Amino acid sequence: MRGQRLRRVVLATVLAACFVWARKPGDPFKPGYNVYSRQQDIQLGQAAAAQVRAKYPEVADAFLRDYIRRVGERLANTQEARLSQFQFQFALLNEPIVNAFALPGGPMFVFTGLVKATDNEAELAGVMAHEMSHVILRHGTHEASKAKTVSWTTRLGAALAAAALGNAAGAAQLATMGVGLGQNSLILHFSREAETEADLLGSHLMAESGYDPLEMAHFFKKLGMMHSAGLQFFSDHPNPGNREHAIEEEVRGLPQRTYGYETGLFERAKVELAGLPPVGPGSAGTTTTPLPPQVEPSGAWKEAQVKPYRVQYPANWTAYVNSGTSIIVIAPAGGAATLPNGQINLSLGSMLGYFQPDSKQMSLGTATLNLVNHLHNQDSSLQMTSTEQHAVKVDGSDGLVSVLQARSPSLGPETYVLLTVARPQGLFFALSMAPVGNFAQLQKPFDQILQSIRFLE
Repeated sequence: MRGQRLRRVVLATVLAACFVWARKPGDPFKPGYNVYSRQQDIQLGQAAAAQVRAKYPEVADAFLRDYIRRVGERLANTQEARLSQFQFQFALLNEPIVNAFALPGGPMFVFTGLVKATDNEAELAGVMAHEMSHVILRHGTHEASKAKTVSWTTRLGAALAAAALGNAAGAAQLATMGVGLGQNSLILHFSREAETEADLLGSHLMAESGYDPLEMAHFFKKLGMMHSAGLQFFSDHPNPGNREHAIEEEVRGLPQRTYGYETGLFERAKVELAGLPPVGPGSAGTTTTPLPPQVEPSGAWKEAQVKPYRVQYPANWTAYVNSGTSIIVIAPAGGAATLPNGQINLSLGSMLGYFQPDSKQMSLGTATLNLVNHLHNQDSSLQMTSTEQHAVKVDGSDGLVSVLQARSPSLGPETYVLLTVARPQGLFFALSMAPVGNFAQLQKPFDQILQSIRFLE
């Protein structure tokens, strides 16, 4: 009996694979397996959208709001978008993150950082078409459907009802179930297969709207070369690979059209964006504050060492060395605290050690993004502040310096400087951090710490 069941599963898998392979470029797409109703998609999207609006500031500029709506509504007026019967809404969030996302049922959020990173309207429309395709194909609830539990129906109904009333407990329950906005959210993290489908359906929406669908592929390729700019987007949307070739093949199967549509408002939108007030971590409270006496580095220096490397640090600071690991934490008095489990909680100072990226074949830039994504998963407030990374030499090895920011519950906005170096043992890192108002005063000793690093293996 068990063998028969296994054979049926294998046969179903083979038939499903053949069905996928049989699809021709240009053919329509259909949503996959889903236990949610379309109305539940809408309810989930509305509950999550309320959390987004509470977390991020929406752009108040009427022209910019209308501009994003115009581009979005042109895409939403295509046949495949209309057949979904979802009512799409579009919002522009005043955040420097290079990202966008759409929630089940239709709410779409575009970050100002994404618009600034695009070179033309078709690139922007490409990302929005990609996000809209996730909604049309119901990818968010498709992913959640694969993880549902026996008591799912009762729990989901209660959580949605509570969330609809603005009840925080309801939102928390949705997050626990994987359909909220928490780190375990299933409705915002897609498989590579879903990303491919969103690319290809997005090319349909673009083509019918008059936008050149290849501009979507061009932008994703450019984003992948921009290192830190792509971190947030690709952490939510894994790159399926061969994007340009797949989209080119798909476009060949579409009816021939003339591309080149533009609203004519893109350049004005870029100018308006440049005039928006700064927001996000570090936009306020960035005035320099005096360093406490115990934090001011002394002129003398000491040395700390673990097996793979050694480093120097101010003599009036403390180096926490765990001989069983490659980690060294360096901090002034009050800059670090020892937790009950023995771990060091660092709020001001430097942490050095080794990180093992997902693949040993990763380039230095990609491994660095892998590490930043790992840090972001531990602290969702952490983000890149610039798309630029600076190449440096560390004891003769090539390194990268990236600037990040986060928000400490007790210290407010903090600046982070991350140094990464590819070494045989893994990705070496040195992360220096301080409150925004103090970082400039500590820049010199932080630089001296980094310059003193010597690799022993």
